Parts: sequence; structure tokens; C-alpha cells
Amino acid sequence: MSSVSASGTALVAPVSGKVIALTDVPDPVFSSGALGEGFGVAPTSGDVVAPASGTITMVAETGHAVGIATPDGLEVLLHLGVDTVELEGRPFHLTAVVGQEVRSGQALGTMDLAAITAAGKDTTTIVAVTNSAKALAGLSIAAGQTRAGASVATAVLKRAEAGSASPRAAKADDGLTGFDATARDIIAGVGGADNIRSVIHCITRVRFYLKDESLADDAAVTSADGVIDVARAGGQYQVVIGAAVGDVYDAVIKQVPRLAEGTDEAEAAPAAPKPTTPIGWVKYGFSSLIGVITGSMIPVIGVLAASGILKGILALLTQFNVVDTGTSTYTFIDAMASSMFFFLPIIIGFTSARRLGADPIIVAIIGGVLTFPSVVSMADSSAEDYHVIARIGRTVFNSDFFGIPVSLPEGNAYAYSIFPIIVAAWLASKIEPWLKKWIPAVVRSIFAPLLEIFIVSTLVLVVFGPIVMTISGGIAQGVSWVLGLSYPVAGLLIGGFYQCLVIFGLHWAVIPIISQQIADPGYSPLNAIVSASMIAQGGGALALWVKAKSPRIKQLAGPATISALCGVTEPAMYGLNLKYGRVFITASIGGAVGGLLTGLFDVNMWGFTGAFVGFPSFVNPEGLDGSFTGFWIASIVTLAVSFLATYFFGFKESDFETERTVEKVRLGNREPVAR
Repeated sequence: MSSVSASGTALVAPVSGKVIALTDVPDPVFSSGALGEGFGVAPTSGDVVAPASGTITMVAETGHAVGIATPDGLEVLLHLGVDTVELEGRPFHLTAVVGQEVRSGQALGTMDLAAITAAGKDTTTIVAVTNSAKALAGLSIAAGQTRAGASVATAVLKRAEAGSASPRAAKADDGLTGFDATARDIIAGVGGADNIRSVIHCITRVRFYLKDESLADDAAVTSADGVIDVARAGGQYQVVIGAAVGDVYDAVIKQVPRLAEGTDEAEAAPAAPKPTTPIGWVKYGFSSLIGVITGSMIPVIGVLAASGILKGILALLTQFNVVDTGTSTYTFIDAMASSMFFFLPIIIGFTSARRLGADPIIVAIIGGVLTFPSVVSMADSSAEDYHVIARIGRTVFNSDFFGIPVSLPEGNAYAYSIFPIIVAAWLASKIEPWLKKWIPAVVRSIFAPLLEIFIVSTLVLVVFGPIVMTISGGIAQGVSWVLGLSYPVAGLLIGGFYQCLVIFGLHWAVIPIISQQIADPGYSPLNAIVSASMIAQGGGALALWVKAKSPRIKQLAGPATISALCGVTEPAMYGLNLKYGRVFITASIGGAVGGLLTGLFDVNMWGFTGAFVGFPSFVNPEGLDGSFTGFWIASIVTLAVSFLATYFFGFKESDFETERTVEKVRLGNREPVAR
């Protein structure tokens, strides 16, 4: 059994076998000490016992790992085998549960060594003290053969000096580790659970809607393990995590369960004080609009990207005569690729209603009105049956509703636009409370939806739809005018500055324009320029990965480079390029060069997904043309310029000296001097 003595706390072998030093463990994450000091055991038996006494704080769903918090403040992780998470729990049969008090040497269950070996995995069992930097003064290990439950290591605890305890040090006593500890620190840093209205996440960021943003402590949040940076934009407090964003989000939800309820998203609107000046109102309105667009688009952006890639693949299959147009195979694949775009109002109706607090099902039905076959048929009238009921400026009213002129956009542009349905969701959020107040409860379930669908659909079709489509069409025409005036100059400017929008989360406002262009005329020159700007940020991160001597920078730069070259630039920008400010500038220079070349080669995109992973989007459905070769030339030059500019001019060696100093300070368990 483990015990606390003058010499320290004893840790026991979790399995019978040969005790080895942590540096000999065949897992680079553990052997490097990244998860704390510890030891490994090459097991000869599958019986598993607790390596220390304490409270079980975590049991992995796959059964391959257990966390234990000891009474004296150690956070002990027991990891069964290497990369065994991929075995989905089949070899593990543990009886341990979260919250259970255990004694060192107490049986926790078994693992099937033969099954692990047969699956090609290593059976080495690892014990690591994950809060070593805070809690340990040293760890001595007795290597060699041992039996399960025998004392094999002694942990010497650090002594806390009187009056030196900090809130962060005290948090270690709650027993939380890993993503749970990160979530705990983030929640505390944003002002506590009571200050959170709602929370969502995208590919790289956990996005909080706070009641009072002034209560959020940026320094406290960024100091949490696993946090890359923070940003405030669009009414959101955005915590940049990277690839583990889903795990951190789940941990936040686990600690604040009310955030998992869909109704909580009704409170997601920014709670900032109302402005008092005209300029303040403009900023407030724009910030709120971006917040709604972000909250509505984030849940579906991955599917949009996948649909865009599939459209590009279908174009390739057609180009190389693998699939013929007009065949049933082509029709089925085209439906898979295009349905997301065609029925976008239904899907965005659901997500925007949740964001604004309306009934998602009802607003999705209103989205169905905009894409209903008969309405589409009226909107896409042929020349012989097209008729003009009224005309105001350039707006043609080609239908009527009880004698009221209605303008339906040709080509069913409603099916590819998110703005009309977002307006519908906003209207529904205002009308629903009124209907619930005045309609008797006994008939409310029938007549409230009936009236809401009729009223909101009418307002969208007759009033707000034409207004919104006119405005969005004007924006799209303005962008098209700039591109038509001088595509290379537009490429130079947009390629150089687009990622500045990403910093503040404003890039979501561009997505509807790109979607509109892909719908009509069928391709997007704007998205082609955006693609070059993504690759440029990856080039900057790649230069850091190649030149940096700091292990911490290399660990961030590798995944960030891959992410950016696949079209997700946040990890590269927040984790590296913005941190070393000149890197962002040199990378943006690469984006400007790439945008210029995109314009010079007249590159267009027929799909949604950009960067290298989106190369099928540059295939013209009517046949390979200069867009495909221009994309590769512009992309490769963009990567080269960004890489070389960053490598030679993007940073000084003193930047890395600062980073190494910070790492040494952290290892000494003192506060960082810089971040």
C-alpha cells in the first residue's frame, strides 16, 4: 500500500512485471515527460490494481486509463498499454468508477494481454504524476521485476511556503486532470459558470456567450493547459484550443450541465451594454449580426466543406469519363453533393432558430417553404411563361400573394442563401412569445405553429426576403464588380488581408457571398483567393516548424501547418503566427502574392472547400481548364513565398530564446515571464 512518510509517498506497481524508467516507455508523449514524471511496467499478468490510494477522478470510456487524486495532492494517471485507445475497450474489464475511494494495491479489474498483443499494440502499463511540476520535488524508482501492489516508487512532495498558495495551486486539490482540469480553469477564467449564457464550438475554438465579458480574465484563460489563445469577436468570447476542442467542450458541458440544453441557446445573444452613440449602435448591430451568422453556420460548416469536395470529385469523375452525365449514378452522386446547398434554408433555419431562441422545427419548415418544389418552379420560370406584375427599380415582382406583388429570385436563390431564413428565425423569436401569451393553452399546440408558419412565411416572401436578397445581391455584385474591374488587384488585396477577418471571427460574413457565387454563376473567384490566403498561413507555420529549436514550438507548428493546408488556419494563427507578429505579416505577404497570381491566372472555384485538400473544387465541370493548373501554380508559389519570407524575415532568434526561457521557468514551477 502507498503511504506518506518523511521520505515521501509510495507508489505501487499496478501490474506484475518488470519496472522500467519512464524514458524507456515506447510512447514519446510519456517518455518525454510531457505528462509528468512516472514509470512503466512491462506486464506478465493482466490483473490490474490501483497504483495509489485516493479518489478515482476519471475512467476512460474505452477502459484503458484511470485517474486517481491522492489525499496529499498528487494527480496519478494509470495508462494500460500504448495506443490502446484504438482498441475501443475490448481488452479491458475494469470495475472502477468515478468517485470511488480506493487503496493502493486494490483490484481495479483486468486487461487481456494476449488480445492487446494480437492487435499489434504494446502492453506496457504506465503510471504518471500529471501534476509533477506543481507537486513533485522528485521521484525515485526501483527498477526490476516486481509483483502487483508492491511499492516501486517514492514521490517526494514539494512543501508549500506559508502564504504562497495561489488559487491555481489550490485547484489541484479538486482531483481534476486532463481536459476536465482545462475546462475548470477556463470556466473560472471567464467569470464562473454563472457568467456563461451558452457555449458552442467549431473546429478549433470553444465559443462562449457571456453575460458580462468584462469579468473574463484573458491571462487566466490563456494560462490554462491546452489553451492556445483567446479572442473577443461577434459577441463571443472565443477560446482557441486546436484539435482537442471537442474534448474540452465536452468537459465544459459536463461541469455546467445546463449548457447542454438547447433552450439555453436562447440566451446566447451578446449581453454587452447598449450603445449610446450612432457609431456605437452600428458596431453593436454588426457585432450581433456576425454573432448570429457564426452561431448558425458553425454546426454545418464541416458538412458544407464535405459537400464541396464531393462536388469536385464528381466533376473529376465526369471529366475522365468514369461517370456520364444523365445517368442514374451521376444523379445520385449529384444529389449527395448538392442537397446540402439546395436545402440550406431548412438546415440553417434549424440552427439559427436554436441560436435566437425560436422553435427550430417551425423555422425549418419555413425554410422548406422557400425550397418547396412549386415555389422553386415559380422562381425558375421559363421565358415563355415569365410575367412581370410590377417593377421597382431593378427589382422585378413576378408573382403575387392575395394580390400583393412578390419577387422570387430567379434560379431559386433562396435555396442557396442563409440571410432570408435567419431573418425568419429572428421574426419567429419575436412572434412566438406573443402567440403563446394570447392563444389558450388547450389549442396552443396546433394554432401557434399554424399562425407562426403563415405569418413568418408571408413576411419573408412579401417583405423581408426581397429586401434581404436585394442587399445581399448588392454586396455580391460589388465584389463581382471589383473582381471584374481588376481580378489581379482584388486578389492582391483580399489575399493579403482576408485572414485579418478570421482573427476577429468576421470571415463568416463572407461565406454567404461565396455560397451565392457558387450558386450563380456556378463558380467563385472570391473563394479561390481565400484558398490562397489559407495556404499562406500554413507556409508561415511550416517555416517555424523547420527552423524552431524549441520543442514546444515544433509540437504546435506541425499540426498547425497540416490544419492550415487543409483550410483551417486558426491553430496556425493563434498558436504561432500572431504570437510572433512578424510571422503573420510575412505569411500575409505570401497570401497577397498568391491572390495576385490567382487573379493573373483567372482561377475560379466550383466547390466550397479550399487549400490543398480542396483541389477538386478547381475542376471546371465543363472540362479541365486554366483554373486547375493556375490553382496549383498559385498555391505552390504562395506556400514558397510565405515559407521563405517567414524563414528569413519573420522572426529573430531572440524570439526563440524568449520561448526557451519561458519553458525553463515553467519547469521551475514559477509564473511565466512572457506568453
